[in-house]
Amino acid sequence: MTSLTAVRARVSADGTTLVCLYVLVLMLVPAKFVISRIPMTMAPITVLAFGLGVVWGCAHLVSTLRMAKGRTMVRTGLFLMLATHLLTYGIATRRYLPPDEVNLTDSGLIRILGTISVALFVCDAVVTRDRLDRLLKVVVGVVAVMAGVGILQFAFGFDLTQYLNVPGLRAQGGYDAIQERAAFRRPAGTTNHPIEYGLICAAVTPLAGHYAFNAKGSGVSAARWWLCTALIGGGALVSVSRTAILGLLIVGVVLVLALPGRRKIVVLGCGLGAIGVASLLVPGLIGTLYGLFANIDEDPSVTSRTDDYTVAWQQVDLHPWTGRGFGTYLPDKYQLLDNQYLLTLIENGWIGLLGMLAAFVLAITAAVKVRMSARDLTTKSLSASLIAGVAVGVAGAATFDLFSFGVATGLVFVLIGASGALNRIAAAERKSVVRMD
Repeated sequence: MTSLTAVRARVSADGTTLVCLYVLVLMLVPAKFVISRIPMTMAPITVLAFGLGVVWGCAHLVSTLRMAKGRTMVRTGLFLMLATHLLTYGIATRRYLPPDEVNLTDSGLIRILGTISVALFVCDAVVTRDRLDRLLKVVVGVVAVMAGVGILQFAFGFDLTQYLNVPGLRAQGGYDAIQERAAFRRPAGTTNHPIEYGLICAAVTPLAGHYAFNAKGSGVSAARWWLCTALIGGGALVSVSRTAILGLLIVGVVLVLALPGRRKIVVLGCGLGAIGVASLLVPGLIGTLYGLFANIDEDPSVTSRTDDYTVAWQQVDLHPWTGRGFGTYLPDKYQLLDNQYLLTLIENGWIGLLGMLAAFVLAITAAVKVRMSARDLTTKSLSASLIAGVAVGVAGAATFDLFSFGVATGLVFVLIGASGALNRIAAAERKSVVRMD
């Protein structure tokens, strides 16, 4: 009877199970799909995110559902972001806004509240190391599948997503799944744009490498994790995106700084080996990626962005502290800004920007705190991977309008929540060791 109870305990669903479901839908249901027959354009992940928020709030009303209690720095950062969004939304909607902008600021608030709810849920509902590993392994697995879809698009021009038809959802117009740059196809996988696809692959590459390196010590085959690492890292390269390459460089720098001596040498060797393999398999790809940065001053895609900054700063001056309203600065009506920080200044003002930075900075600080106190290599590696993943999102927000892309935003906030969960779990483990001593 005891063994049967233990088996049931191991397979019973919990908060981690719900987050895994969210990640599966986030990554595997193409981003072009929205819910049918409702007046508002809403993606299924938004509904799931709000569901997690409701469960999070209800679970905190009782003490029997394994929802972690108490203040943490990641929760503080998320609450600050939430408070600033609510404040700037209230002030913006008191002013006159055209009807189309009112509708968009309402739907925008729903999206950002759902996204913050996901991070809070991960932070508090994932309460053990095993369950955190389970969640992050699911993230690596589904991103590897998404990367594989993108690699098919890049190599053969074959878009698997065009054959998917999900009941209750309808496809909306958006970006092409396959674009071109310098004679190469640029895949989007299941996302809306190659930049979004590349950022996701770059952010998850260190986690895939973490589980590949640590598979041997856990007694499982490392082959599956090395395959995932190859697919995800390869997906970042074939996106032919500056954001992805910048993300991979950030990953390399963070891992070299945060990992112990022998492991950082292995990481450097793997990085150089990956570049060599990519140059052999796809002739001209590495040269094209180098050219994206070597000719950056003359690239029209870059100069067109920077030329818009003068007009953008004029918009900031109109409502410097609280902004004009989240989601109201329409690309078709005003201008397209490939910089989330500048866009946040326009739409949420300096108050909103500070709230956004609080969520990012405190998540990285929480993971750094774990890294500094960790004694075992596994914890050091996991914390370094989360630092790198969140840092890719922070850098990516400077190169494109991150919050306009739901899949990338959802992933970044899952990693933010995971940083908070790891910080809480590591603190509990340290206290347990102290009590045993």
